[in-house]
Amino acid sequence: MLSARPATVPSQAIDWSGLGWMYLFFWYFSGITQLLLQFTGFVNFFPFGQAAFMSLLWLVPPLLFPRRTRTIAALIGVVLWFFSLFSLGFFCIYKQEFSQSVIFIIFESNQAEASEYVAQYFVWWMLPALMAYSAGAAWLWTRIRPVWLARRQAAALSALILAFLFVFPLFKPLVIKGSSLEKAREELEENMEPAVPWQMLIGYSQYRQQLRNMQSLLEGNARIPPLANLQDSTAGLPATLVLVLGESTNRQHMSLYGYPRPTTPQLDGMRDQLLVFEQVYAPRPFTIEVLQQVLTFADQENPDLYLTRPSLMNIMKQAGYQSYWITNQQTMTKRNTMLTTFSRQTDKQYYLNFSRSQNSRQYDEVVLEPFQEILRDPEPRKFIVVHLLGTHAKYEYRYPSAYARFSGREGLPEALSSKQVAVSNDYDNAVLYNDFVVSSLIRMLAAARLNALLVYFSDHGEDVYDSPGHQVLGRSEGKPTLPMYAIPFIVWNSEQWRAAHPRTYPREVLDRRYSTSHFIHTWSDLVGLRFDDFDASKSLISRDFKERALLVGSPAQPGSLIDLRSMMPRPATR
Repeated sequence: MLSARPATVPSQAIDWSGLGWMYLFFWYFSGITQLLLQFTGFVNFFPFGQAAFMSLLWLVPPLLFPRRTRTIAALIGVVLWFFSLFSLGFFCIYKQEFSQSVIFIIFESNQAEASEYVAQYFVWWMLPALMAYSAGAAWLWTRIRPVWLARRQAAALSALILAFLFVFPLFKPLVIKGSSLEKAREELEENMEPAVPWQMLIGYSQYRQQLRNMQSLLEGNARIPPLANLQDSTAGLPATLVLVLGESTNRQHMSLYGYPRPTTPQLDGMRDQLLVFEQVYAPRPFTIEVLQQVLTFADQENPDLYLTRPSLMNIMKQAGYQSYWITNQQTMTKRNTMLTTFSRQTDKQYYLNFSRSQNSRQYDEVVLEPFQEILRDPEPRKFIVVHLLGTHAKYEYRYPSAYARFSGREGLPEALSSKQVAVSNDYDNAVLYNDFVVSSLIRMLAAARLNALLVYFSDHGEDVYDSPGHQVLGRSEGKPTLPMYAIPFIVWNSEQWRAAHPRTYPREVLDRRYSTSHFIHTWSDLVGLRFDDFDASKSLISRDFKERALLVGSPAQPGSLIDLRSMMPRPATR
């Protein structure tokens, strides 16, 4: 039974225990799922901390209206409980964090597909687990009691909470950083999103915005005329063509390219089956900007051609291929809208990463099962894009413990600090795991005994203390280094393909300096496509190949473009 408010309450007398139980009740609905995510190592500490902060918000109504504390807590609690079931249930089924990418999948999947997803992972213990979770919330509610404060104290504490949660997060980007109001709002939403109900409400709002952007891009793509005079040397013949897009993998950390550590033992073992191109570079150090060129006719000097010329996906459809997109990248974020737009230009998509943050634990082996499924598809002509997370930061989230092979200093520069050694080991372990995934795709394709071709390269590189001085980590377009752009580029052909396309490549071809901004011409040459805009001089494998400047930098500032060749070591003179 609730007690009435005392006739007089000393201004300094605060019921900290009552306040603690009240906070624990509100925190419970966001905190349990975040604790589970922390326990499984799926995310870093940031979402947990933000969920804890945002749970303070719900203290304000009961502090201002203490006589109705339990009623207010019950009403808020029911709402939070309802929304928390989505995030907790999603974790139980998929062991991942709920995000706007999940909302995209929900709304873009039909009822049968959604039922299949749930049925595949649902197990009996999830129902009693959710019941126990609900019982825990009900028990915490029974511990709630009014926290009586003087009116001024309650108002001051409530104002302090609101300022801490909303005013300061806006003040910092607007005043200190000088950001725009839109940017400040985005940062605030990012802070709020780990907590319920904001996961669903903000996620849905962002989903709607990004969906509008994507629909606009798709409508523009639909208006682009097809290629003129497209000719296919293998028209009507069965063929399976695979494009594997890696992420943040610097070839200088691959033993396939001479790195002293054995980071690519699987690819090393099949080297006699591979064409390993030694000097291929990315035009930009960012995924979206790179793929706008890799998958279209755009390049550093004509960056907007992706808006007016067909994409690689359009071309393959025009050539009569059934197309598929398998991705372990985030699905629906502001940055990834272009990726999702590219994926929607294919016939069937497999979205496997629902993470809210790119810096979450997610392993690329999830692409293997849908890849095998597509290989079993009786469709005779298939074009498959597989987009990996590769070795994207945080590196320790890119490989399971079984691939934690590198832990010491062996094979690393002596100048590295202990912290730099730890980061380098994580990166090399990620490269080792990436070797397993890429080689597995090749082996699965070989086992299918199809007329098949596979191309693998990374979107861009990563400087992991590789450039002189050993101080640079990551990527910066304003301060470019060679490792940020140096990428692996390999081609594998099946026996059937080699028999039908007998072609040899002398060493000089494998040593050509090449930018993937012109990849669409190399791909067309590899698979036997010709059209009016095909430029053989931009094909890495063509006899008519012409070496061009390896332009890096932002094409929005043409004067800032740099020829990467100027940064390469000059050959020794005798």
